[in-house]
Amino acid sequence: MSDINTNTKKKGCAVIGYGGMGGWHTRHLLDSDVAYLTGIYDIKPERCELARENGIYAYPSYEAVLADPKVDFVTIAVPNELHAPLAIQALRAGKHVISEKPVTLSVAELDSVLKVADECGRLFTVHQNRRWDVDYLMMKQVYASGVLGDVFGVESRYQGSRGIPGDWRGHKEHGGGMLYDWGIHLIDQMLGIVYDRRIESIFCRCEHITNDEVDDGFKLDLYFEGGLDARIEVGTSHFISLPRFYMTGRRGTAEVNDWRDRTRIVTCREWHEDDVKPVVTSAGLTKTMAPRDEKTVDESWVERPESDVHDFYRNFTRAIDGKEPQLVTHAQMRRDLRIIEAAFESDKEGRIIPFDDTIN
Repeated sequence: MSDINTNTKKKGCAVIGYGGMGGWHTRHLLDSDVAYLTGIYDIKPERCELARENGIYAYPSYEAVLADPKVDFVTIAVPNELHAPLAIQALRAGKHVISEKPVTLSVAELDSVLKVADECGRLFTVHQNRRWDVDYLMMKQVYASGVLGDVFGVESRYQGSRGIPGDWRGHKEHGGGMLYDWGIHLIDQMLGIVYDRRIESIFCRCEHITNDEVDDGFKLDLYFEGGLDARIEVGTSHFISLPRFYMTGRRGTAEVNDWRDRTRIVTCREWHEDDVKPVVTSAGLTKTMAPRDEKTVDESWVERPESDVHDFYRNFTRAIDGKEPQLVTHAQMRRDLRIIEAAFESDKEGRIIPFDDTIN
């Protein structure tokens, strides 16, 4: 084996899958203060060889990973349809498990994994790393602060112009498509922002611009109690992007134009203006859409907070030791997946789907 840090105070982790996210996990484990990389396993020999070239031990089989006493937990970063069976196998071998998202492809699959985790007394969680995105943390802060007053609209979107990736993500049998790939992240973030309201109903339209087999984009509307509507949108055929986040309340509006930006907030100082001058458009006049006098509004900015993705592994290892609860709970995983299932149902049937948000 390579000379990887085997400090016994750290938890040993093997990464299953040495592709894009598997490589991401190995790099972060090599730099972790709470876990160390025991090695990787990938079904493709060329990826195992690449790991060896990078000085990382490559296990000869998944069974060898599970038989290694140095492995306290595994991180599963393989195509989506394999998450559940590999997780169950690891749990039964006495390992704790982190799965890449989506945790599974259905609530029924997830329940089967959670049942085994409970029977084996092992932790199981999903890597919701986008909870550490700075743009998300800013909007979460804005909503919780109440600076916008009663919020009635939140929009979250990612838009690109490269189509769906030309790998397993483009195939239904592997759990491909943007709802599973990016939707699960943005849904999880939206539920973190709108933390204090239940969903009443859901509507979704999937796009098939470059791929007929799976969705390469979608528009998902979550209708919360109290009149708050949330739009989650992902597109892969957009050459001009709309704002990353947009939030509207009775006293103001907040916007993150790009994930690299600060948050801009405009709040109303005085609602009524004495003398509104109409603006002239190309085909007529309008007072309704006339810009406000600058004296009636205040503009401010939310600076980008510090964020450390290593906190995910820190939490998981502490949870293994019983020192704190895991950040991504089983109830949160089920809620995210129930929304995904309702979104697919809405798209298929072309109607709004009622959502019982009292179910854990």
